[in-house]
Parts: sequence; structure tokens; C-alpha cells
Amino acid sequence: MHITDFDIYKDLLKQRSGLVLTQDKSYLLDSRLGPVAKKWGYGNIDALTGALRGVPPKDLINDIVEAMTTNETSFFRDIRPFDTFKEHVLPYFMKNPGMRGKRLKIWCAASSSGQEPYSLAMLLNEEKAKMPGWSFEITATDISHEILGLAREGLYSQFEVQRGLPIQYLMKYFTQKGDKWQMNNDIRGMINFKYFNLLESMSMLGSFDVVFCRNVLIYFDQPTKKDVLERMSRQMVQDSFLFLGGAETVLGITDAFKAVPNTRGLYGLPTGLHMTATGGSAHALA
Repeated sequence: MHITDFDIYKDLLKQRSGLVLTQDKSYLLDSRLGPVAKKWGYGNIDALTGALRGVPPKDLINDIVEAMTTNETSFFRDIRPFDTFKEHVLPYFMKNPGMRGKRLKIWCAASSSGQEPYSLAMLLNEEKAKMPGWSFEITATDISHEILGLAREGLYSQFEVQRGLPIQYLMKYFTQKGDKWQMNNDIRGMINFKYFNLLESMSMLGSFDVVFCRNVLIYFDQPTKKDVLERMSRQMVQDSFLFLGGAETVLGITDAFKAVPNTRGLYGLPTGLHMTATGGSAHALA
């Protein structure tokens, strides 16, 4: 692919999704955009690129962005954050029920095909006996309409349910449909799947107690990471928690979040009581 053609896609993806496409990833354009070109009646990628030089339909641009968005995920992916959520975050709220009025709001940003929010919903269902009177709201967002449709359906292949999902959860929360497995209605009903682009205003989403934004920021450049994190911090209430991916950090990017003491991979607002040993609640996270 010519450099000028590559730049068209690089600039388009950066502007529309924040995704930074480097030259060494240019091979992805051929493999992922071939089906898009075929869908729109273009004979090859060159013809598709030519359409982008004019005034392309908005739906074509959306298809290109969706095709280039990474949707790698699995149930209980990188199990540590889920253990931290169960063993440290939930007990913190249980010990401080008046802080939230026994209502917990969770946001899964870039939720892909739904395995992360469904993992949290199953975990919460397992723990609900310890939290009588509590209600849980999970909002799961993604930039891909197609992937959100799959997430809402909650229908997964044998391969997908074998990746990280405990067998007892498969038997308890799924119903077999032919050669696939579908999440039961009670768990699906715990999650509100929405289209959302992290580059847009977050005010419409409301406020949250816990945010999972894992393995997303690695695809953004430094200024975009800073912008997303700082706007995200304004949607989080005091003593809220942020989970990032194992290769992600706020260090050197923004002061809007700080690492929660004694808990790897967990972040909070600097003013939260759980952020200091003198705040009277840090022991819940030790």
C-alpha cells in the first residue's frame, strides 16, 4: 500500500476512534478491509481507498472503523482484576453501605462482544447473598454496532466459553443452543449495552462507582489517553475505582487518578478516602 493511501486510513481512524495505526500494522488493512470493500461493491482495497478521497457515505466510514477495531476478549480475561473486584472492591462497599445507598453502578468501556460485563454480572450474582438490599447496574459500551448486537444476544461458541469460563458457571448461567451456548436472560438483563465512542462527551452516561477500561488505552497516543482518563474521572464519584489493563498505567499521563495502595492495577480519584492510609478505610483494600 502506498504511503499516501496508508495515511488516509491512519488519519481516519485517529479522528474517528482515537486508534493509532502504525506502519508496521498496515497489513491489517488488507485483511480486515477486504470484506468491507466487497460489501460496498468495490473490487479491491484500492477502489475503496478511492472512495475515501471523495465524500464517502457515513455508513462506509463506520464500517471501516468497526472493521479495524480490535475485539479480542474472553470471559474473566486476566483473572486478577476480577479477583480484586471480588476480594477488595466489593468488601469496601459492603463495609460502607451508606456511601452508595446500596446501589452500585459499573461501566465497562470498550466491552466488545460482552464477555467482560457478563463475567462481572455472574460474579455479582454469586456474591449477592453477601450484599442483601443492594442493586447493581452495569453499562457496557463499544464503538462497534455489530459487536454490540452480538453482545446483547449473548450467544457464544464452544471455543469462546472454554476461554476462562469456569465449568460451573457454564452449567449455571448458560443454555445450550445447538453447537453454541447462550447466556441466560437473568444475567443478560443485568447489563445495558450502548453504542459509545470514547472520544465523545461522557456526560450522557451518568456517574459510576466502578469503571473497567482495560486494554483500550494501549491503542491511543499520549494526549488521547490523557484526555480520555481526565474526562472519565469526571464521571466517577468519590471513592470510586478504575481498572486498567495489565500493560496500562496513569503514571506520567495524568494526575486525575492515583494507584490504590497495596492493590496492583487498581486506581482511584486522589481525593477518595480509600487512597490514603489515614482515611480510615484503606485497610479494606490491604
